[in-house]
Amino acid sequence: MKAVVIRAHGGPEVLKIEEVPDPVPGPGEVVVRVRAVALNHLDLWVRRGLPGAPFHLPAITGADAAGDVHAVGAGVDDIAVGTPVLVMPGISCGHCAHCVSGADQLCARYGILGESCDGALAELVKVPRENVIAKPERLSYEDGAAMSLTFLTAWHMLVARAELRGGETVLVQAGGSGVGVAGIQIARFVGAHVIATAGSEDKRQAALDLGAHAVVDSRDPSWPKAVKELTGGRGIDVVFEHVGGETFERSLRVLAKAGRVVTCGATSGVDVKVNLRHVFFKSQSILGSTMGSKGEYHQLVALYAQGIFRPVIDRVLPLSEIQAAEAALEAREVFGKVVLVP
Repeated sequence: MKAVVIRAHGGPEVLKIEEVPDPVPGPGEVVVRVRAVALNHLDLWVRRGLPGAPFHLPAITGADAAGDVHAVGAGVDDIAVGTPVLVMPGISCGHCAHCVSGADQLCARYGILGESCDGALAELVKVPRENVIAKPERLSYEDGAAMSLTFLTAWHMLVARAELRGGETVLVQAGGSGVGVAGIQIARFVGAHVIATAGSEDKRQAALDLGAHAVVDSRDPSWPKAVKELTGGRGIDVVFEHVGGETFERSLRVLAKAGRVVTCGATSGVDVKVNLRHVFFKSQSILGSTMGSKGEYHQLVALYAQGIFRPVIDRVLPLSEIQAAEAALEAREVFGKVVLVP
């Protein structure tokens, strides 16, 4: 099969299309013929390499995919070859206490497709049977690929970790990113008042069109003041954080009393400052969040099937344009997702 292979960490130029052996399903596994695969910032991190992160090389990245069941391994008798499916990106052991209690994202052996094992930037991808779910008819393959990791992450952040409630105010940082697009829609679904940040006029308008009640310019150093004004000086109940760096300190600054910051990443840096006096005097909470459970993923797919949420796709490109696709994502030129078609 053809696949995007990384043999050394670096810029987009290290992404090469190569012929590699087809994956063969083992017991309890399925091989999916990929019809569409979406990019995430995770793909950039694996390609660049991170200090202290033991990414295996050579690597095939790609966490989000939709396609058709191509082959099944021994013991898989409940899904037929040819079935259109979505691929869940989180892989766990399946038998530890966390897995059997429905919190598989906390499994000690938890990994993400394309990070801890070869992923879906290829014509075929192999995953455990429990990592595929029938694709709703209303979703195209491209839409199906665009919803998995970001919506699962955002759902777990807002619903499970921050326990966002109707009537609360949420600040969605980087509202034009893949996870930000998901955060806006999920917060509106819960019944929250949504303020988002975005760095360009086009992205700010797109966030408003998506459902944000207000959007502030993230490139304006005084955006925390604008956010406070939008809340009448009260502050934000929940900040949806994934930017890190200096943005994290400002996110804490706009929190209301008993407010919560929930974070799933740090695209602009992991070193942050925290004013602990604000945290304890104002009874604020800082919550970490990684991915979500398979059960939550099933909930999301059911909501997608009803048309509650919609993926936002900036562009669809052939797999052969992987270098240009990752360069565009890296330069923050996209609103929503970049999808590739093998």
